[in-house]
Amino acid sequence: MEVIYLLIPISLILVGVIIYFLFWAIRSGQFDDMEGSGFQILMDDDKAKVVEEADESTK
Repeated sequence: MEVIYLLIPISLILVGVIIYFLFWAIRSGQFDDMEGSGFQILMDDDKAKVVEEADESTK
């Protein structure tokens, strides 16, 4: 039963730390663009391929 006197403050401190880091992440912009990274991988950079092909054909 005495262990609960130790576990309750530790859990409250842990919850406080988690809430602090959650608000820090929100303020620093971690959740601003949730879909951008997912769509970025689908966007193909065709211009770079055309330039590379043109460079190879001039050689």
